[in-house]
Amino acid sequence: MENEPQAFGVNKQVILAVTTAASFLTPFMGSSINIALPSLGHEFGMSAVLLGWVAYAFILAAAAVLVPVGKIADIWGRKRIFSIGFIIYTVSSFLCAVAGSPYSLISYRLLQGIAGAMIFGPSIAILTAAFPAGERGAALGINVASVYIGLSAGPFIGGFLTEHFGWRSIFMINVPFGLIVLILILWKIKEEWVETKDERFDAPGGFLYVLALSSMMYGISSLTRPLGVWLVMGGIVLIIIFVFRERNVTNPVFDITRFRHNAAFVFSNLAALINYSATFAVSFLLSLYLQYIKGFNPVYTGAILVAQPVIQAVFSPFAGKLSDRIEPRVVASIGMGITSFGLGLLITIGKQTSVSFIIGVLFLLGLGFALFSSPNTNAIMSSVEQRFYGVASGTLATMRLTGQMLSMGIVMLIMSVKIGDAPMTPEQYPSFMGSLHISLIILCLICFLGIFSSLARGKIH
Repeated sequence: MENEPQAFGVNKQVILAVTTAASFLTPFMGSSINIALPSLGHEFGMSAVLLGWVAYAFILAAAAVLVPVGKIADIWGRKRIFSIGFIIYTVSSFLCAVAGSPYSLISYRLLQGIAGAMIFGPSIAILTAAFPAGERGAALGINVASVYIGLSAGPFIGGFLTEHFGWRSIFMINVPFGLIVLILILWKIKEEWVETKDERFDAPGGFLYVLALSSMMYGISSLTRPLGVWLVMGGIVLIIIFVFRERNVTNPVFDITRFRHNAAFVFSNLAALINYSATFAVSFLLSLYLQYIKGFNPVYTGAILVAQPVIQAVFSPFAGKLSDRIEPRVVASIGMGITSFGLGLLITIGKQTSVSFIIGVLFLLGLGFALFSSPNTNAIMSSVEQRFYGVASGTLATMRLTGQMLSMGIVMLIMSVKIGDAPMTPEQYPSFMGSLHISLIILCLICFLGIFSSLARGKIH
């Protein structure tokens, strides 16, 4: 049940501020830490695979707990989970900043990922509940814009901080930021949003979900070892058990049966999964390429990589409006096709590739992703009844994070085969370039196949 803001005197401006801050935080951290990886690797003598885990750990933890955390927030209170999430995020950011080894840093990144899910899981639901229908669209528009601002600001600010203050400063600036947001939440927001307080949380189902996803995603990144194969197989078995369990419990963690006959919903989410699987690791690969192979400093690297999210931010509103007039599957499929073409062009890069060529391809990728993302989100939300908006939004977020995990898992698997555990020194650069080219070929093929999933969703309008 949705609380009416007027009845409870909700401080809408503060809610908009804190939820917008939450939406900014994760993409900013993700895009800025990619710039810092070479500096971090130099300090700790880390391999390319271990560097990948610095990025991967956050996504794995967030994706694994997002669905259970969303259900817990519905039962125990969204503001409560949101607030606890900011406390853990602030503490884990400080721990990352003072980490003394790569393994402690990765452990703290896992903790930061759990906190991230607790923050961005309930945030959109809180924002939707706080604003009445006539004001909600504008509020959500500001919130979405903050995601693109985070993506755009991350490479540039992350590069500047890394160059002048070291990689630890990227984590440290999250501490005062998190404290300010937490004070605003506790001081200014008195309301609580509890949608299903009479339900009980299906703890065994939640544990199964977390264990299944964690096992499978960790296994994918370790397929070169027997343990990785067993973990993937175990994860698949656990997912099958989870599906059977959720169909037979009163209060499932995720109601799988609700949308199984909704082709538009299913294929749109599948398209989102494929798109993020094909694109997320590109910024990680290019950050290493630009700094190791081209020899650019973090500031210059960040200035180059900012090209893609800026184009996304510029064209996403236009693509969203276009999908109101033209079938979303058409616009989104064109976007997927442009992205495939851009990934194909990236396969050709080498040591002598010009910066203008790379920026041009990033522009193309930004345009493709803008044409895909907004219309695809429109298709997902338009394919369900209003009472299922929260579930639909949570499902899309899960597809996004799972796709990001798969993307990084594929790249880390290839790097573990081509480079292994050797530190990233000039002797390893040829092996790195081989890993980069193979990764981009696979990502390009995945994206191309995604065009057909995008087209299969059927008509929305």
